[in-house]
Amino acid sequence: MPALDRVDAHIVLALDDDPQATVVALARRLSLARNTVQARLQRLQTRWLGPVNRRVDPATLGYPILAFVTLEITQGDIDRTVEALRAIPEIMEVHATTGDGDLLCRVVAHDADDLHRVTRDMLASPSVMRTRTSVALREYVPMRTTPLLARLAGSRPGQDPPPAPATVPDVQARASR
Repeated sequence: MPALDRVDAHIVLALDDDPQATVVALARRLSLARNTVQARLQRLQTRWLGPVNRRVDPATLGYPILAFVTLEITQGDIDRTVEALRAIPEIMEVHATTGDGDLLCRVVAHDADDLHRVTRDMLASPSVMRTRTSVALREYVPMRTTPLLARLAGSRPGQDPPPAPATVPDVQARASR
């Protein structure tokens, strides 16, 4: 999958500042052709920008407990295990890892009893032999991409990014005005 470029980074940063911005407003702010912004937004939404529901804090849905559960599984049955884990709504993410465990799960729960139920559900999944749970007490740095986008765009977080570089279609569009 191709990576985002500087223009994409500028668009995403502008959307972070104003999520309701129209294509025309983004084009003006970034000094880009409207068609360029429209095409890039479509590509960004199709390939890279996650669904809006990822922005909802699980605590607002009644799940204030966040835990990271490491699973040790028997080898060779990972597909069935992952499929069973997908069926547990409280599992937010599952990653294959190196080290002591095989899978790392980001899990939410209503309270300690609910977390116990979720881990028992995980243990009932095919091939799960053992779990280790670490409960998050406080989040110091939330999941973020703004510093990486700002670097790609050529600016520091909190600083207005430099104007997006003109692309060949931009130059052609401006010449035809």
